Amino acid sequence: MNKIPETESPANASCPARWHELASAVLEGHRLTAAEGLAVLRAADDELLDLLAAAYRVRRRYFGRQVSLNFLINAKSGLCGEDCGYCSQSRVSTAEIPRYGLVTAEQMLDGARTAARHGAKTHCAVISGRSPSPAELEALSRTVPEIKRLYGLRVCFSVGLLSREQAVRLRACGVDRINHNLNTSRRFYPRICSTHTYQDRLDTLRAVRQAGLEICSGGILGMGEEDTDVVDLALQLGELQVEAVPINFLEPIAGTPLAGVRRLNPRYCLKALALFRLAVPRGELRIAAGRELHLGPLQPLGLYAANSMFVGDYLTTKNQPPEEDYRMIEALGFTAVGDGP
Repeated sequence: MNKIPETESPANASCPARWHELASAVLEGHRLTAAEGLAVLRAADDELLDLLAAAYRVRRRYFGRQVSLNFLINAKSGLCGEDCGYCSQSRVSTAEIPRYGLVTAEQMLDGARTAARHGAKTHCAVISGRSPSPAELEALSRTVPEIKRLYGLRVCFSVGLLSREQAVRLRACGVDRINHNLNTSRRFYPRICSTHTYQDRLDTLRAVRQAGLEICSGGILGMGEEDTDVVDLALQLGELQVEAVPINFLEPIAGTPLAGVRRLNPRYCLKALALFRLAVPRGELRIAAGRELHLGPLQPLGLYAANSMFVGDYLTTKNQPPEEDYRMIEALGFTAVGDGP
């Protein structure tokens, strides 16, 4: 479909019909423009339900009424030499968190067992640090086949910066997907990290794609960025055609440089979820860390745009009990599944 000129963009039409016109255009192949993305983020609160209804049309086309569940294990905590300002595990953080090296194969398998027991089909494991060491890569490569043999789970790893050779090795052992978040826009990235660049992260995603792996990449909202930065991130992820988009809402952890930042409200968070749904219509949009803090009682509305969520704890912060998530999904009339429709 040809790009809709800015002057004819559905987002410039009279509301509330403009959101449904925009959703129809996206469903016909239109790629969201920067102007449309900003219009979504800056929509009046009175238009929020119309915006979510439009986003839900796109979600329903590709994912029906299903909600994918994902469990996360922090397979290596702290001990990181990077200086990411949002992260409790970075070298500049004084947060009181557990610090340990790569967990044993048995601990990794325990995490996979928990994921399988709760109905997830994807086992997500994260290790801190700039990039996996040869020893860590070897240990992970030995464990993945066992996870698949015993539990039949898909495997997604978040292991930092990767070369093409490292990505190829992970694919060869059975890894299905790599998570590596861009986190924010190219413009804003130097404000949150100086030990590696936005381009370093983009290069990792390209290496992952060249290796034949699926890409999971999203962002963190509420770090002090502008609306334009959020839109730039959404459009970049749409251009990359990532398979999964985890959206985190900053939890200002004591001891990190961003500890005092608190700029989000539930309505803005819902508009952001609608933005990412429209920008990456076929991507598995996952509500991740910070949803309890920032969405609060409006959490259920987020699933009209997103089709996936983490269940259980995050890396160094706690989630609400899984039973509450299952009740929420059931109350919406949705179906909890493992990894997509």
